[in-house]
Parts: sequence; C-alpha cells; structure tokens
Amino acid sequence: MPKVSRETASEAVSLEGLDVRTEHLEGGYSVCFESHSADADIAGLFKGLPDDRCQVPRWGYVLEGMIAFRFADGEETYVAGDAYYVPPGHTPVHYAGAEIVEFSPTEGLRETIAVVIGNLKSAGAAR
Repeated sequence: MPKVSRETASEAVSLEGLDVRTEHLEGGYSVCFESHSADADIAGLFKGLPDDRCQVPRWGYVLEGMIAFRFADGEETYVAGDAYYVPPGHTPVHYAGAEIVEFSPTEGLRETIAVVIGNLKSAGAAR
C-alpha cells in the first residue's frame, strides 16, 4: 500500500499565503496537504467552471486553524479537529494559520486545477 506525507508529495504549488503539496494515489484519488498563511476568499479562481464554483467533492481534516466553504445557499466553517465532506458547488475561504489535509477524485481535481492556474495566470499571479 503506497503512502505519502507532506514532505514526500510529488507536486508543490506555493503562492503568497498558500502552500499546497499534492500526490495522486492509486485508485483515482489525490491527497493535498495545505498550509495557509494569509486570509483569502479565492472564489474568483473558479471562474469558468459551472456556476463559477469548484465541482470537485472534498473529504478533509483540519489539523490547525479554521477554513470555510461557501455555497449558493450558505457557508460552512470547520475548525481544528473537524473532519468534513464538501460536495461540488463550493468556493473555499482560507484563514491564516490553517493546516488541512484533503482527498479528492484525481481527474476532477486536475480539471479544476487547470482552470485555477489559468485564472492565476490571467491575474499575473502565476507563470
């Protein structure tokens, strides 16, 4: 059975206020280790996806701090010690000091990340 840690994950993306380490696991799922050092509502990065919202389901655990997800009909907040499931149709809100681990279907995650990177490039925040 394969294993991965934040230190051994094969992909890394670092932006101001955000560090994400990702590994694509066997069986069609990916794990993301996220560290947030700044507050950020990143809804704009999902522009171009259906309803301009992330369409990937997420299962996660908050190691430290707090995160939130906004939906068309409200917002859910999770704090250290909370495990969560977030269905498609959300946008994340990051809070400084948050550390999370998330699992998502790999194919949907790849499609979503391509849109997010395109939006970052358009904004001049990524090369």
